[in-house]
Amino acid sequence: MLTMPQTIELGPKPYVAVRLPVTIPFAEEMDPAFDELFDAFKRAGVEPDGMEFVKFNLIDMPKLEIEVGMTTDAAIPLTGRLVSGTLPQGRFVSMTYTGSYDGLYDATAMLIGWAKETGVKWDVEKTPRGERFACRLEVHENNPSIEADPAKLVTTVLIKMAAH
Repeated sequence: MLTMPQTIELGPKPYVAVRLPVTIPFAEEMDPAFDELFDAFKRAGVEPDGMEFVKFNLIDMPKLEIEVGMTTDAAIPLTGRLVSGTLPQGRFVSMTYTGSYDGLYDATAMLIGWAKETGVKWDVEKTPRGERFACRLEVHENNPSIEADPAKLVTTVLIKMAAH
């Protein structure tokens, strides 16, 4: 199930993430990356209570550079593949998908098609290595450790729009 896309404003949010190169399909790489992220919070004595997300930095299908992260104001020591950053302030298109993670690719493709049809432009730069997005997120409103039924997983796709 998909909601209709809507435009929202978001403020800047600091985050910590595990950055990694992946090739579609990459589901088997997600749990180890989230484990590494949550272990970093645990070692720092910080409760991981921010917005949990996958950030798509660079897209050159089927190769991607992603960050598996969580927003936080806490100081988390950066080791291994950990990076810190700030999700940018700006206007985003938001769409919520309910269902198995297997359906996220198609849901995102529908959002991209909707944007083309309606004239929405993303904040993206074409580079020799692929398209570099200012901020393209899949925000996990719940996850398999909370919700056992894949049909009830809720993911919000957020993509930063280009400035007028």
